[in-house]
Amino acid sequence: MIELKHLRTIASLRETGSLTATATSLHLTQSALSHQLKELEQRIGGQLFLRKTRPVKFTSEGEILLRLADEILPKIAIAEGKLASVKEEAHGRLHMAIDCHSCYQWLMPALKEYQLSWPEVTLDFSSGFGFDPIPALQAGELDLVITSDIVLRSDVHYEPLFDFEMRLITSTTHELADREKISPQDLASQTMLTYPVKKTRLDVYNQFLQPAEIEPERWKQADNTLMLVQMVSAGLGVAALPNWAISEFSRQGLITSKPLGEGLWRRLFAATRASETDKRYLQAFFSTAKQQSQSHLEGIRTV
Repeated sequence: MIELKHLRTIASLRETGSLTATATSLHLTQSALSHQLKELEQRIGGQLFLRKTRPVKFTSEGEILLRLADEILPKIAIAEGKLASVKEEAHGRLHMAIDCHSCYQWLMPALKEYQLSWPEVTLDFSSGFGFDPIPALQAGELDLVITSDIVLRSDVHYEPLFDFEMRLITSTTHELADREKISPQDLASQTMLTYPVKKTRLDVYNQFLQPAEIEPERWKQADNTLMLVQMVSAGLGVAALPNWAISEFSRQGLITSKPLGEGLWRRLFAATRASETDKRYLQAFFSTAKQQSQSHLEGIRTV
């Protein structure tokens, strides 16, 4: 049987032109190389090359094996490169920033599922709330950013994950609780509760209040979703949150939720460097995140 080592040997012999140089190239002793060539000649039942010729002159049998080497060895090299690439990707890094407080509710289950399939990928987080994470992504400090804001750049790819609705939540006894929908003017006399970010980074401000030139009477911040909902339930203000973040609280009767205008819909993206989008572990994350978010959203019943 002809083996890969045989093909590599005769290919090297053609390239170097001598047995001594071939032995050196393949890290073999002269004796080991001679033994391998003799063994191959016994297998094919003929000589591979004419002895005592410089450069080496191959026989018809040798030429047949050289043509086979020219066909097979490049394919082996390509396959080995792909396998090395897969192995490298399996040990990749996924350092991410979450530019959205409430994203953790669906993201954590997605990451748990993702790690089962990609245990060698190193996961890490940076807070995306106190800084603009996209420049950090471009600089290589981050590998992925979960965001609903797109700033078109040729070196950044935005992978769409899912669409969601921002809704206004109030206490069940609030004056707006019976409204069919909320207008910007309805919020002019309200205390608006938000996450601890600048208002210019809030969807309810950029997409709803600012175009109508409306400013709430007061802005007040809370550290997390649970605190926001508890403050709203206690009548301390109103808040605009994604539908996935409030569905369970609505079911429990702790709050009411109302559409903002005709519906304030946004899309969530996973931003990555455009040059790395095709990496298998990133594609696997996109797929897992979409599947998990779909399962999460299917359980939402707007109240």
